[in-house]
Amino acid sequence: MAVPGGLTGAALQSMLPFAAVLAVAAIGQTLVIQQGGIDLSAAGVISLTCVLVVQVSGGTDGGALPAVLVALGCAAATGAFTGLAVTRLDVTPLVATLAVNALLTGVVLFLTGGNMSSEVPAALIGLVGHRVLGVQLVVWIAALLVAVAAWAIGRTVAGRHFTFVGAGRAAAHTMGLPVRRVETTTYVLAALAYAAAGVLLAGFLGRPGVYQGHDYLLSTIAAVAIGGTALGGGRGSVIASAVGALFLTQLGQVVLSSGAPTAVQYLIQAGVIVLGIGLRGRTGLARIVGGRPGRR
Repeated sequence: MAVPGGLTGAALQSMLPFAAVLAVAAIGQTLVIQQGGIDLSAAGVISLTCVLVVQVSGGTDGGALPAVLVALGCAAATGAFTGLAVTRLDVTPLVATLAVNALLTGVVLFLTGGNMSSEVPAALIGLVGHRVLGVQLVVWIAALLVAVAAWAIGRTVAGRHFTFVGAGRAAAHTMGLPVRRVETTTYVLAALAYAAAGVLLAGFLGRPGVYQGHDYLLSTIAAVAIGGTALGGGRGSVIASAVGALFLTQLGQVVLSSGAPTAVQYLIQAGVIVLGIGLRGRTGLARIVGGRPGRR
């Protein structure tokens, strides 16, 4: 209503790819938050993925697949490291993921020297930007990943174990569930989701920036908060987080279209996060910042 031009076909076509990338990244953040944590390494994983896709491939089509596999492998290793720090060393998720994000930012700076040397392979650009039924393939890929994640969580035994552990670690341990393994796997899957988002983002942009993932530090958390997942852990929905990503991206476009600076967009995201935590009560905030009792 405030900015009618934001609902035109052209505006929606330009907005949907970014909403799709955010929705994929929000899958990972939803998984971590369902386990009572919070993941601040999303920005670093996405940035590193963009850099690896460009540098490992050397901008050649033949190097596109190896570059993507290397990026996914590095993401999985990062997630495993974070998960072990949280589950084995009892490091608070906020501190562990913040440290990992700083480490990844340093790696990005080391690899690039602050400057991206080449572009994304043309094959990847063409694949991500290819239109199916008038919509970019990146949007269809995001929808598929969200659907698969929702099905795995809600319809499989492993997914239900995942939900049980997030809802109550002490009870899950009493039931004989592998609590530590579930939590560690969560961070691995989350990092893979961030890497997938990074690959899609790099393919869509063609020449991503060195720190392209920094825009996703707050937005993934805000999307999950908008989607209604309890920030203290327990039940949640990756589909709702994807809808939250769509809403947040459209909201950002409206804010920018109205002439407001980018800073206002960040303020809105921060406000959504604070509101989400406030609505869920102080218990959720205490679990995120101060650790989670009952872990075995």
